[in-house]
Amino acid sequence: MWEFTSPRTIAFGEEALEYLGDIEGERVFIVCGKSVEKLGILKRVADVLKQAGLDVEVFNEVEPEPSIATVVNGSRKMASFGPDWIVAVGGGSSMDAAKAMWVLYERPDLAVEMINPFEKLGLRKKAKLICIPTTSGSGSEATWATVVTDAQLALKMELASRELVPDIVILDPRMPASMSPHLTAQSGLDVLAHAIETYVSDYRNDFSEALALRAIQLVFRYLPEVYKNGESIEARSKMHSAATMAGLAFGNAQLSISHSMGHSFGAVFKVPHGRSVGLFLPLSIEFSSPVVKHIYADIAASIGIQFSNEEEAVEKLVVAIKNMKTLLQEPNTVRDAGIDDEEYNSRLDDLVERAMLSAMTAMCPRRPTAAEYEKLFICAYNGDPVDF
Repeated sequence: MWEFTSPRTIAFGEEALEYLGDIEGERVFIVCGKSVEKLGILKRVADVLKQAGLDVEVFNEVEPEPSIATVVNGSRKMASFGPDWIVAVGGGSSMDAAKAMWVLYERPDLAVEMINPFEKLGLRKKAKLICIPTTSGSGSEATWATVVTDAQLALKMELASRELVPDIVILDPRMPASMSPHLTAQSGLDVLAHAIETYVSDYRNDFSEALALRAIQLVFRYLPEVYKNGESIEARSKMHSAATMAGLAFGNAQLSISHSMGHSFGAVFKVPHGRSVGLFLPLSIEFSSPVVKHIYADIAASIGIQFSNEEEAVEKLVVAIKNMKTLLQEPNTVRDAGIDDEEYNSRLDDLVERAMLSAMTAMCPRRPTAAEYEKLFICAYNGDPVDF
């Protein structure tokens, strides 16, 4: 039996933000970061809510890769205000933080690290969750996962509960319109990694396959365009949809080792998430292809790649991804990402250990051993092909 989990409502398209004016309640707690406020997005969201007669409180202290301390602090302020709606505005960090704060608000008896798929949380007794992504990448608005960083251990905790799926998602293409080309590229690569890894997952299903494949097609069609012209509302809208579609897909079929390696690498070297997973996506394809090359061939065909056999399809798919990254001015190797080789080699054991602890390791179609992870990290540094 399969269980497909998704938000109750997804409002999308131009002017989708106005959907906020239809919600019924008394108090709204907005969770965001400083950049959302500086860009004027926070005011736009708050104004719609206030015009609808709702009392609004703002927590704008979410940092990139939100920490346990931030989550605890936000949950305390949330409890003091007593909202019946929580609105997360921003990228994956804001949405992940809001999810974890929500749990502590409803269940003050729990610690953040206790969030898991087997714990009955009993959410929605106090509040419901709305997510308004301002970047087109993380897919957190559509999933039951939240990633919170243990700053002391420099560890990204991959936490999840089906109860964390937001009630309402608002996809307004005006929200990501202020993204820089740099951030647009990295977020888009995150979408691509989500969609490709989901499509080959052992947990793939009819629904996840349809969403993932369409997301892949949209990324190849619109990411280069929106990178060149960030003011294109059509391209912004398509990439915004692709991010949520990929989120819906991986939220119901899981991810793989570009994420386990990316989480490990990003935590150790403080590299943004989209860049991190983008670095390891080609290697994850090469490593997994002996088991699922026929599925990668489906992906290649869907984006117009012509090939004579499945091995050629995999090779050309990897080349297409690397070519896109070059176009987006994103590094194809760890060396090109500016990481010193001596420091990198000195942290190999740490990188491998962190990757092995990731839940995504168990989801890979070809599950890597610690020794294979070490080889993969070494290959990633200079861009060597995976031939093992």
